[in-house]
Amino acid sequence: MKKFLAVIAVLTFIAGCEQGGSSAPVAGEGDGTSKTTSATPSNELFIYTVNPPYFAKEENFDKQIGDFLKKKFPDVKIKHVHWDNPGRQYKDLIAAGTIPDLIIDNTRMNVQRWIFDNDLQYDIRDLIKKYNFDTTKLNPSLMAQMTNLKTDGSIYGLPYNNNDFVLFYNKDIFDKFGVDYPKNGMTYDEIYEIAKKLTRVDGEITYKGFSQNPGHYMNYNQLSLSPLSLTEDKASMNSPEWKNVVDNLRRFYDIPANQFDTVETFAMKANIAMAVATVDHLVTYYEQNKNLNFDIVSVPSFKEAMDTRYQPNVYSMYITKQSQKKDLAFQAMAALLSEEHQVDLAKEGVIVPTESKAVQEAFGQNLSQMRGKNTSAIFYGKTAMPPAARANGLMWYDVPMQNVFAPLIFKESKDTVTALRMIEEQSTKAIATAKAAKVNTDTAAEAKK
Repeated sequence: MKKFLAVIAVLTFIAGCEQGGSSAPVAGEGDGTSKTTSATPSNELFIYTVNPPYFAKEENFDKQIGDFLKKKFPDVKIKHVHWDNPGRQYKDLIAAGTIPDLIIDNTRMNVQRWIFDNDLQYDIRDLIKKYNFDTTKLNPSLMAQMTNLKTDGSIYGLPYNNNDFVLFYNKDIFDKFGVDYPKNGMTYDEIYEIAKKLTRVDGEITYKGFSQNPGHYMNYNQLSLSPLSLTEDKASMNSPEWKNVVDNLRRFYDIPANQFDTVETFAMKANIAMAVATVDHLVTYYEQNKNLNFDIVSVPSFKEAMDTRYQPNVYSMYITKQSQKKDLAFQAMAALLSEEHQVDLAKEGVIVPTESKAVQEAFGQNLSQMRGKNTSAIFYGKTAMPPAARANGLMWYDVPMQNVFAPLIFKESKDTVTALRMIEEQSTKAIATAKAAKVNTDTAAEAKK
């Protein structure tokens, strides 16, 4: 019965993809790579979106991408499929022989484990040169994220948008206790002093001075530290730099009454004075509480890295190795990164990889929720560079950085060095287990040949 349902699911998926094609190796488009034949028309571009989740609604995809590409390329049919569970994951597309031409996904989280592990990656350097595309107009940190997957300078994608972070603050709490509002360019030390003043119990309300998601803080840290060794298949967090990062945030939660509370409660409870959250919360918080009197400033920075934002939290565009329409796919990518479209996206509150004056001035113009907000905070300073490329052939592993704080620090009161060591050991063991499993899988696959 389970096999029967699985077959039905695949057939349903193929029908949902309209004219998805079959797979067979054929000669490439002059680039010497192995391809798969697609039964889709030559003028059809198949785009697969995994992240952002916003594209799960077709009208959202059309608003940001589909309608623009249809206008720019009137003779091209745009076919869009969004990740879904079950039935529309990477494995389902591959099993059905419906490899997309273009994939949009979260770079840090998914590129290594889905695009590379499924051998979908394609180096676009020749296409960049062929179409004279100027990558220098893009945020250099976001471009570095595109090139640090390998040590040979390969470029496997281009950034689409960066879901960056800012510091939200509740004006009413500041006014109530007579504290000056934060400003762009403040350090964590300065924000810590403000947090101490605003953390207090007043009647039945406990006001918290500061909150931040520890996992995001660690994963996108402003000191460009990697939790993985750059040269070996293991985690690497036993360093003074990582201890500094943990201790910097830990002190905020050591303030009496400022125990951790998720930043998602900022609008609903309205008892958190300051919270670091992604820019899209400008809309979320407004919708949750239209009476909330809040604004934003730039994220606090380390004194070792002044005026530095977080590492890229970027969703990027990738052409697949199997695509028969690489040129068309690249032209679509280039069009989406044109100044014309970048400005249009910025008006809708999308943090695009181009940070031109026109883009900054346009940001949020079409969204009433952002009017009157200090949107200059979004572009203040520079984006932290991602860690350097790891040696080729090493296994990627998503180190559970949030576990350093929850549960080890928040619930078990571990000291910083112990918490880091425990996560390092657990992650190194998990990497070894994953490597062994991969060897067994590869061996079994080879034996079947």
